[in-house]
Order: sequence, then C-alpha cells, then structure tokens
Amino acid sequence: MAASAYRTKILVWQLRPNTACDLPSDLAGGQYVRNGGNPVANEQLGRDAHWFDGDGMLTGVAFHESEEKGGIQPEFVNQYILTDVYLSTINSDLLQTPILPSIATLVNPLSSLLTITFRIFRTLLLVLLSHLPGSLQSIKKISVANTAILYHDGRALATCESGPPMRIALPRLESVGWFDGKRCEGEPHSARGSSFGGSGPLSFFREWTTAHPRVDPETKELLLFHSTFVPPYVRYSIVTPRAHKSSLGNTAQGEVVGVAVPGVGSAKMMHDFGVSKRHTVIMDLPLSLDPLNLAKNRPVVAYDPSDRSRFGIFPRHQPQKVRWYETKACCIFHTANSWDSLQNGTTQKEKAVESVNMLACRLTSASLVFSAGALAAPVPIRPIPAHEQEEEQCRLYYYNFCLKDDTSNTIKHQWALSAIPFEFPSLRDSASMSDATYIYGCSVSDSSFGAALGRAVKMNSLVKMDVRRLVARGKQNPPVSVSGCVDTRGVQEILDSKDVDDPIKIFKMPEGWYAQESRFVPRQNGIDEDDGWLLSYVFDESQLKADGECRADARSELWVIDARTMSDVVARIHLPQRVPYGLHGNWFSRDDIALQRPIERLRSVPKSKQALWQASWPWYAWMRVRRWVELCLA
Repeated sequence: MAASAYRTKILVWQLRPNTACDLPSDLAGGQYVRNGGNPVANEQLGRDAHWFDGDGMLTGVAFHESEEKGGIQPEFVNQYILTDVYLSTINSDLLQTPILPSIATLVNPLSSLLTITFRIFRTLLLVLLSHLPGSLQSIKKISVANTAILYHDGRALATCESGPPMRIALPRLESVGWFDGKRCEGEPHSARGSSFGGSGPLSFFREWTTAHPRVDPETKELLLFHSTFVPPYVRYSIVTPRAHKSSLGNTAQGEVVGVAVPGVGSAKMMHDFGVSKRHTVIMDLPLSLDPLNLAKNRPVVAYDPSDRSRFGIFPRHQPQKVRWYETKACCIFHTANSWDSLQNGTTQKEKAVESVNMLACRLTSASLVFSAGALAAPVPIRPIPAHEQEEEQCRLYYYNFCLKDDTSNTIKHQWALSAIPFEFPSLRDSASMSDATYIYGCSVSDSSFGAALGRAVKMNSLVKMDVRRLVARGKQNPPVSVSGCVDTRGVQEILDSKDVDDPIKIFKMPEGWYAQESRFVPRQNGIDEDDGWLLSYVFDESQLKADGECRADARSELWVIDARTMSDVVARIHLPQRVPYGLHGNWFSRDDIALQRPIERLRSVPKSKQALWQASWPWYAWMRVRRWVELCLA
C-alpha cells in the first residue's frame, strides 16, 4: 500500500466488533500493534521492491474499557514511525523512489555493478544533502524501524537491523526517539553510560541492532546483537532494567554493551538469534551481506550453499567463551525458542547445563530472500552434489547442542518437527527461554513459502504445534539427521485428522483470505499454557481489482481466535482501511501501557520549507542549486 499523500497525523478510528458475542475481557486495557514497511515515496511504478523495504508503519487496535457503553471499545490507530529517513522524505516534493536502495536491487543477480554502486552512491549523497543548509531534517540514523516492535522496561521499541530501536508511545503510537542502550531521545533525566555504538568513527555501524531483541521474562534483561560490515562483525549487548528481582530471587548480573563475539570472519545477514536462561546462540550462516562483494563481482547479498552453517553458543554474559558448532548450509531468519537442559542429578540452582536446545525456522536455501522481491534465485556459484541436495522447504527444526564434552562441539539432534511449511513463529511470552509446550506460526497449504509469498507476506493457515511432544517423539525414534521429519504429514492430512489430541492443529483461512503473524494473549487466571487467544490481521483478497490493486473501500479485519481449539473465531473486528501485509507485531498489556516511562517531547514533522526561500539572494541561489541536486537524485 503506497501513500498517495504523505500522512503526518495519526489516524484514530472508533470501531465496533462484528460479532454477536462480547470481546474477551482479557483484552481490556491492552493493545495489539503490528509493524511493517510501507514506502512513502513510491511514485515510480515498476521499481525494484522487496518486503524488507519501506518506511515503518504501525497499525494497532487498542481495547479500551468503556464505562458509558459497558464492555470493551476497540480503537484503530495507524501511524508512520517518524524516523530520520521518513521525515527527510516527506520534506522533499521531488523524491519518486525511497532514499534507501531496495533490498531487491542488492540481491538481484542481474543488477550490474554500476547499478548497485549508483544506488548506494545516491543514498550517500541524499544523506549528505540532508546535513547541508536548507534541510529541515538531517539523516543521522538510516534505520526505517519497519520490522518488529517489543516492550522493555517501560519502553515500546520499534526495530530494524540498520540502526538502534525507536521508542514508541502507547497507545497513540507516537514516535519518541532513538534508544541507544542507555539514553532515549525525548525522555527526561536520561541515564549515563556506554551506548550501543560507543564512540569513534565506526560508532554509526556499531549501533545497528537486531530486529529481534529478546526480553528475559524473569530477569527482564534485554538481549541484543549488532551485526555490521566491519570487524569484528558481531557485537553483543545486554540492557538491564531499572530495578527488578526475579521470582527465583536473582538479580540481573550486569550490563554488557557492544562486546565483540569472536569467530565471525565476514559480514553476514543476521536477522535473529537464540536466547535461553543461561546461554545465547549466534547464527553465522552462509548468507553474506557485504558491500565488499561488489569487488568480487557478486551481489551485496549472496548465498553460498556449499559453505557451512555455524552456531556460536556462549554463556549469557560471557561472549568471549563462544563455542562454534558446524552443520550443513541453510538459512534461518527466525528462531522460535531456546532453552537449557540440565545434567542429570543437578538442581536448577547449580546451573549445570548439559545442552542447549533451539527451535528455528530452517530454510534449505536463500530462495525466500529473492522471491520476496519477485526475483528468481540465482544458480549456485559452486554446484551441489546430488546426494547433498535438499527439497525446497522451510520447516520448524529442533537443534540440540551438546555442552558437556569440552573436547568436541557436537550437534546431537537436528531435524524437522513437521513436514509442513512453517514461519513467523511465536509463543506465550512467559514460556520463552524455557521448555515451552506450544509454538504458534504461519503456513501455506498449497506450496512452499518461497513460491507463495512473492512480494507480499501472506499466509492462509495458522498453526499450533505441541513441540514438547514432537521433540520427545523425535528423541525416541530419531529421524534422519538434517533432512528427516518427526511428523511427515502434509497440511491437508493434518486438516483431515479426527484426532482431538493431535500435536499439530491448523486453522485454515477461508478461500481467498490471508492471515499475518499471530500473537498470543493469555487468559486471566488461565491454567494451561495455551489458555488464551491468538490475534491476527486478515484480509479478503476478493476486494482486489483485476490488476491486483486494492479498491478504495477495501477493509481488513482483526480476528481473535481461541488458541486452545484453533477452530473458533470468537471475534471479528472490522477495520476502517486495509492493513498492508507486514512483518511482526506484539501484544501490550494494560500494565505495559500504564508503566511507560515519562516522555518530555515527541518527534514531530518539521515546519514548511517555504520560509527557507525567504532570505537573501545568495541563500536563494544556494536553494536553487540544492533543488537541482534533489531533482537529479529524485
């Protein structure tokens, strides 16, 4: 969805549920928010586009308690995130394409060295121009904050790999300012201490932060990594809360800020990582994101299936003690959960860990990176022997990394829990970093993810897996390492199952309807881990015109699904507009919203540039030159 005009105001709309029953009381006072890219400068049709692109746009539904009407009153809130790039873009009436180059340009095997160099050089010139006289907004951070949103220590944070998080004020979704690990723009009485980037000429790169930080549900620590183009390539940080004591009586062990993770030899596209109670898992996969590839006549983003995948495991606060485990090449964009297994005869207090377990969505190739930009995957530089080739798929995998043997780093188990496509995993927040029972995710019923998505993130099935039972079954009768599956059924076979105790349950969307990533909301005073609701934005594509464009009156809905049954839609909320297919969302509870940190000022749109022209003739001449440069780069 492209903006026909730059939106600078928050859209708020009172809604009513399209259902005969009341909304679950567990939603009262909370808010569901989803992040995603929506390019604001998009006038040049046919340009390169990728669903990693676009300015961050937040779409939320707040569930207010209505004293007058009784019950719950939903409220729709939609707002662009006011990043430096967004604010600079809307202050130029000439830009026809986004300031930042499309990921599709960087990954396209047909993009010439000249094309990629020009796109990068254009971005650098536009950034430089934003710092010169006549600009209303300088671009100090190039993040578009378009990937995910999370809550930590009184702050809602929107994230993207190309910069630090941006704080968002709930429930109106206003932009507050960049958070550097210690200080946050727009807040009073900011703390002192080291920031993610530190100091020096490379601080700009060092503050780039994963789009998927993790928050420990007990210690409330925020764990992050920073992947950059310059050695040591990966750094690691832990941000402790203001004051917290866990239910175990432990306090956070102290902050770690920008500490190098040794052993990574080149720049990689790292999107996610794994975190258990005691350990962290960094994934060094053969998917490079390196401008130096241009010197080798290779795309900036390149995948080498003949290389190895490496997993670095280290104690949470000691990245220097990393141990590397190698296996067959693959791509992993999202991990679902990680947890520790204790040695027999030890107690939780002794913290003797035998192995680290991780669930992750494993792709057998990087085809998803290309199909998300409507591109054909390139032919591998080095041919893969027939006996090593795998079918194209993305499945939920189980990994078990053995720690008890100090002489060798062994991956004891690595196989898929199910044969069905599986991505965009989530779980109950309180169960993360422990041996959780259920993982929720998205699937497609008729093809692989790479074939189904194209330039849009749309799925027609929501999935719930009893991963504890499937892992136990796999350990009892281990599948073939790497390529094997515990449950070999397809989507339709699972849908046809009459077994009420089936470890895999699928909610199939009606024909022509598509869902997005779902988030779990626990039921108050619930007993079981799955006692709660799944929230997901959905869209009926019969509202599209013949050319695939949206009708002006197209509308999305927010569905509330019973997570226990995975069959009952307990509420459907009609939204006032279509919600573009996006990336990751989150649920913010009543307490999250109430306990937000104080805000001194919000980000805002700069005033009109018209006043800049009303000056002396030398200034007027400079503004004419500046406008000519903008026109050349538009």
